[in-house]
Amino acid sequence: MPNKQYRTHPRDYGKDSRGIFICAYSFNKECRVCSVRQGLIRKYAMDVCRRCFRENYKLIGFHKYS
Repeated sequence: MPNKQYRTHPRDYGKDSRGIFICAYSFNKECRVCSVRQGLIRKYAMDVCRRCFRENYKLIGFHKYS
């Protein structure tokens, strides 16, 4: 008989937090541009992967300083 307390703690950070569960600020856990689930930038609820961010940072409104 398995333990009923297994993985009942909410995962707010780390790899388990990027599953298919719904979060308060972001419903998608994949890139908005290319649908990749790895390398997401989730700050400010952008949900864009690193590659798409580097390609589109000027369109989003970010500036490269160095």
